[in-house]
Amino acid sequence: MLSLKHSFRMAVGSISSSKLRSALTTLGIVIGVAAVIANVSLGASFNQYFTEEIGSVGNNFIIVEGKVSNLFHDSEMEIIKNTPGIVGVSPLSQEVAEVTYLSTSRQITVQGVSEDYEQVGNIRMESGTFINDKDKYVAVIGHDVAYDKFDRKISNKNTIELSFIRPDGEVVTQKFKVKGIVDSPETTFIQSGIEPDDRIFIPIETMNEIMGQDYYWGYFAAATSLESIGDVTDEIDKRLARDLGVPFRDLDNEDSKPYSLTNQGEILEEVNQLSAVLGSLLTSVALISLIVGSIGIMNIMLVTVTERTGEIGIMKSLGFKNHEVLSLFMVESIVVGLFGGVLGIVLGVVGAYAADTVMGLPYVFPVTMILSGMLVSVVVGLLAGIYPANKAAKMNPVDALRHE
Repeated sequence: MLSLKHSFRMAVGSISSSKLRSALTTLGIVIGVAAVIANVSLGASFNQYFTEEIGSVGNNFIIVEGKVSNLFHDSEMEIIKNTPGIVGVSPLSQEVAEVTYLSTSRQITVQGVSEDYEQVGNIRMESGTFINDKDKYVAVIGHDVAYDKFDRKISNKNTIELSFIRPDGEVVTQKFKVKGIVDSPETTFIQSGIEPDDRIFIPIETMNEIMGQDYYWGYFAAATSLESIGDVTDEIDKRLARDLGVPFRDLDNEDSKPYSLTNQGEILEEVNQLSAVLGSLLTSVALISLIVGSIGIMNIMLVTVTERTGEIGIMKSLGFKNHEVLSLFMVESIVVGLFGGVLGIVLGVVGAYAADTVMGLPYVFPVTMILSGMLVSVVVGLLAGIYPANKAAKMNPVDALRHE
């Protein structure tokens, strides 16, 4: 009776006798497993990265944006604030202003917000404090504005000059004292196309006074939890529609509403779907390497069976059963696949870590991928060895002994 242990030893001996050929045979499996593991890991890293980026925008945020001007006022803000499930809301207005510090001027996006924006926008202060509703001509500036935009660094209590162009064409210039510097405000990842740190915050009442307007561009709100954010958004939608005269039958028609709503849950869902599609595409491409690798194993096992025909004849003449010969060559095929799988796992882990480091992504490696990689390599070796092993098992011992 040929034991599994003895079959394994014979398989290792056969592989060791042709090191170069065995190495080339496993190359396809190595590349395939490494590509699958690296791509899955990269997909998880990208998903984690975007989840963290979106999370930095705010805690369970809901963005309400007006499609027309002079739409939102204090009454609409009260509607949102009083909606069940809302823990905070800040009105928003946004303008591009010419910002002057000492002798240097730059075009920078300025956002008018209330003190609640610090909470709902997940603002982290590097120094100083955020604006409050009693402030007037004070500003909180982004990290890049403070350190990179001007010839000299801007510090707390420095004075900057902001020039706005009002709708009637009049230019209004006002001096603001810097109250604080934001550490890493990534809110604009969602709201606009500007760089996250390239912003200046001022009190929204001050901005409206300068611009000569009494309405808001939109609102930035926060729900109690990510699980309830969809229901809270729907409730805000219903209340705003009722307030602004949108018929209930048109509630699902985005074109009929003068405003739009976006929440963190919807964005995360879109990102997850995109990551899943991208991951599936990359993994599908990597699977081609596994198919090529399995063909390589099958080919080399057929060659091995041919080379060892005489040995097979001797084994069968000594009383080895068909299933024992079958198991011998199956084990050899599985060992080849398993060896390639181990090397592929190592290469995939190292490759994914290197790629994450270069791209500045968080390193995410699902531990289950190691077990999956081992399983895939074993299955590939098993499937690739079935036909050659079966061919060897069915050989007639007399014909095998006559083979030259």
